[in-house]
Amino acid sequence: MSPETMHALLSDVFGVFPITPDFEFSVEIDPTEAAPDLLQTLIDFGMNRASIGVQDFAPAVQNAIGRLQSLEQTQTVVTFLRENGVKAINLDLLYGLPYQSKDSFQATLNHVVALDPDRLAIYGYAYVPWMSKRQTMIKSTALPDARQRFDLACIASQTLQGSGFSAIGIDHFAKPSDSLFKAQEAGKLRRNFQGYTDDQCQTLIGLGASAISRFQNGYVQNAVATSAYQDRISTTWFAGHKGYEMTQNDALVSAMIEALMCRFCFPTQELQRAFPENVDTIQSSAINLMKRYPDVFTLSETGLVMRMETHHLARIIAKEIDGLTIEKNAHVAAI
Repeated sequence: MSPETMHALLSDVFGVFPITPDFEFSVEIDPTEAAPDLLQTLIDFGMNRASIGVQDFAPAVQNAIGRLQSLEQTQTVVTFLRENGVKAINLDLLYGLPYQSKDSFQATLNHVVALDPDRLAIYGYAYVPWMSKRQTMIKSTALPDARQRFDLACIASQTLQGSGFSAIGIDHFAKPSDSLFKAQEAGKLRRNFQGYTDDQCQTLIGLGASAISRFQNGYVQNAVATSAYQDRISTTWFAGHKGYEMTQNDALVSAMIEALMCRFCFPTQELQRAFPENVDTIQSSAINLMKRYPDVFTLSETGLVMRMETHHLARIIAKEIDGLTIEKNAHVAAI
């Protein structure tokens, strides 16, 4: 977007949504497209957190995924943001990328630590060529295998925790001054379909083509194609294309998964208080988890707690609790 277009967009958005005292305006930034005048426009409208995609700094890896981004470009953007008042900086990395090795990933991590971000997201690369045509150009033999992916994730965890960051959930790291760290310490960390958050609001409004909104009782997705999105707004004033109303069981499963992913526990008593109609289901689920994963969980006064060294299994256990069959076309199939 040009600075002029961005200015017009933000003027309209903030004309509808007034700014509150705890306002956070976070923007995902690609350093290869972050012109100073565009960044300044965002800052002028109150951007106070920036999330910068890095993925990996190794040239061979960048060539394979078609994302050429130098360390110098990234440093320039980070410096500009800090010098202009943006105090909260996030960086995003990927492990499991083609041609990524322990040594190359360690070098990327060293650069990232030197950039001194407040928060880091370390995601596993999802190789889904059946969903992304561009990925058909990447040979599966160039990808780290499951053991190598795990080793890369461990290198990231060890490096970052040894550099003053604390692990947040299964794929984030943050400094003690960051809001995610504070939320985790207070037992208020949440996870929605976009990732970890300290936002306690149950409503998430998605704007734009294909955007998904979350309400207390379900989801609504806007029309995916831009033309269809525009048509729906011009004819009905509503962009929603399809939706899903959550059942009582969906809400229970969601609460179970969020507890696992955010607090690494299965809080039996808490769940039974929140869902008194499902006391038997909750109790049987706890018993089944303890039987199936005796080396993962320990018993506590309030339920089950995952042992520290097993936290990386939370996603796998959550998938089992979900009870849904993961088909080939599901994005999570590659995780």
